[in-house]
Amino acid sequence: MRQIVLDTETTGLDPAQGHRIVELACVELENRSLTGRSLHLYVNPGRDSDPEALAVHGLTTEFLSSHPGFEEVAHQLVEFVQGADVIIHNAAFDTKFLNAELARCGLPKFDTMCVKITDSLLHARELHPGKRNSLDALCERYGISNAHRTLHGALLDSELLADVWLAMTRGQDGLIMDFEDNSGLDANGMRLEAFDASVLKVVTANAAELQEHEEYLAVLDKIVGKPCVWRAVEA
Repeated sequence: MRQIVLDTETTGLDPAQGHRIVELACVELENRSLTGRSLHLYVNPGRDSDPEALAVHGLTTEFLSSHPGFEEVAHQLVEFVQGADVIIHNAAFDTKFLNAELARCGLPKFDTMCVKITDSLLHARELHPGKRNSLDALCERYGISNAHRTLHGALLDSELLADVWLAMTRGQDGLIMDFEDNSGLDANGMRLEAFDASVLKVVTANAAELQEHEEYLAVLDKIVGKPCVWRAVEA
């Protein structure tokens, strides 16, 4: 199974207002393992970033002016995502920008180029309802270091999201559910290992024990004046 973890940085929040992609990155997973293949592109948007967006990614107009426009690199994106399940955190945001950029190039919508799009933010919200599920919060929850993330960057964020996605979808590792960020730890702070129920020995009741059980149910029937609840369970 081939998966691509994708992230973008933009000049602002809405392509309908003329905002553009300034950075795009993809990291490849094959059968839930990082392959080492990635795609990383800086894109000249032909305009300034909003101050709020610039504060997030730090990509100045001067720096981006030396890079190609999206139409010059669109084919690299199309080739990289072909036949893959694309994973994006808050996918609605990135796909609306990708669709706008692709439309300018006369290309079809992004979701037609890949097998499907999976929103890791929606998946995280299902797993951790009522909790913060930003990329930073998920890195903290799953013990993934993001200390080097001083600014948002598409390549760094896609690499972090790949690690988060693998951790988030590997299944439960311990006997304790994730009610808190330290779930999976016992009272001494030791992590509980995965429990294999198949190793448990199954012991069935013998004839004498079954007879004792039946006699006990008969007593319960007499006390309540009708078949006790265990009769319904057995039925």
